[in-house]
Amino acid sequence: MSDTPVSHEPDVSEENPISEHWVWAGHHRPAIPRVLVDHMTSHWAPEPAREATHPGAAHFATRRHRLAEEFPGRTLVIPSGSLKVRANDTDYRFRAGTEFVYLTGCQDPEAVLVIAPGAEGPRSTLYVAARRDHRTHEFFTDARYGELWVGARRGVDESATFFGVDCASLEYLTKDLESLSATTTLVVRGLDLEVDSLVEAHADEVRLNEVLSEMRLVKEPFEIAHLEAAIASTVRGFEDVVRALPLATQFGERVVEGVFNLRARVEGNDVGYNTIAASGSHATVLHWTTNDGEVRHGDLLLLDAGVEHHELYTADVTRTLPVSGTYSPAQRRIYELVLAAQDAALAVVAPGVDFLEPHRAAMSVLAQGLIDLGILEGPLEDVLRPDRQLHRRYTLHGVSHMLGLDVHDCAHARNESYFGTLKEGYVLTVEPGLYFQPHDLTVPEEYRGIGVRIEDDVLVTSSGGRNLSEALPRRADEIEAWMAGLWSGPSGTLSGR
Repeated sequence: MSDTPVSHEPDVSEENPISEHWVWAGHHRPAIPRVLVDHMTSHWAPEPAREATHPGAAHFATRRHRLAEEFPGRTLVIPSGSLKVRANDTDYRFRAGTEFVYLTGCQDPEAVLVIAPGAEGPRSTLYVAARRDHRTHEFFTDARYGELWVGARRGVDESATFFGVDCASLEYLTKDLESLSATTTLVVRGLDLEVDSLVEAHADEVRLNEVLSEMRLVKEPFEIAHLEAAIASTVRGFEDVVRALPLATQFGERVVEGVFNLRARVEGNDVGYNTIAASGSHATVLHWTTNDGEVRHGDLLLLDAGVEHHELYTADVTRTLPVSGTYSPAQRRIYELVLAAQDAALAVVAPGVDFLEPHRAAMSVLAQGLIDLGILEGPLEDVLRPDRQLHRRYTLHGVSHMLGLDVHDCAHARNESYFGTLKEGYVLTVEPGLYFQPHDLTVPEEYRGIGVRIEDDVLVTSSGGRNLSEALPRRADEIEAWMAGLWSGPSGTLSGR
């Protein structure tokens, strides 16, 4: 990576005459001759036109209006977030804040949406970084915003057209917020420390986060389309991994992670969360993301992964696959118990059903299975009693969470909304699992070190639940046949679309 120049040119003045002929580049960089500045900022052809309007612009406007109605007379400030340092002067790849994207569609770093009260109703302004194009020396001297360094951005005018909202340069944000100081200002905090510092915290900001999460509970049709696209790419990513399993047995879990993540970057924005590529007893670790273990013939591979769509909606799917292509009798026994639990949970998904009902259905099946395996003593009612719940040693987690722009979507919704009744348009995961730790003496030895999770993404419809990830086989016989078919077909990753 090239060395980093600094951003700002000093003022030209009699006290600083060198500025008439040089642009000061700062720490570790020599001054830049003015003649070079003139050469670098002239004789550029016009940039080609880009897509005129974001396809979701009307949806974003409706959402902003709905949010403003919940907070009459208040000024609402929603930042996209700032760049985060990875090491010294290099940053992590930027991912805009969920609430900001939901209301604007914009994915620029350090942008800010302000929704303010007005005489004719609330008005929205999107503050974005101004262009640093060939007309300015920052074009080639500013490694943070200079477009020769980081690529062209839309800037103020093009953003206004593309996102369908009034826009202003980010440099005016502080002054404009000061002009609104007579109103109560609420900020979505934790994304941009500089923005947080501009406004004193207010107790009603908790409610702002709650409302934004609860607005996202019901997915609109175009959101569902983005989720379906993310899931379709995820299915292809799982196929890539199966084709690469022979290579993974040589080089380990890193191959699984890398192959899936390749699909995510080719067809989407990125992975929606850190890929869990857990082979053998690593599958008993719920969030195993180190992914540096061996992949051995005869073990199971628990792959929990999701492609994040270009508009940031993410899939979240898990399959537990036999590395050899065939489940052993013990592996199949545990797998089919988890599958029966998932079938029971999927069967009860419907509008009006309590959010926790799929969880209860799955836990009944798993607890009874643990009794049948001799791991727990019955009767079932005693195992499941609220003051006992002994099955949780082996199940560990709930069966469902909301899914959307975040993998654990709508996280700030109030309990009575999140854990209320399912509604048409909700998208949730259904993901029971059993995890037998390799050193757990309460488990028969043949099952120790086995971890199985099966996870699908389910849309609540008017008639029940629709499994959006049903293209991936779930049943043991189907998985074995699917893997055999992939191994007998074309080799290599990124096959098919």
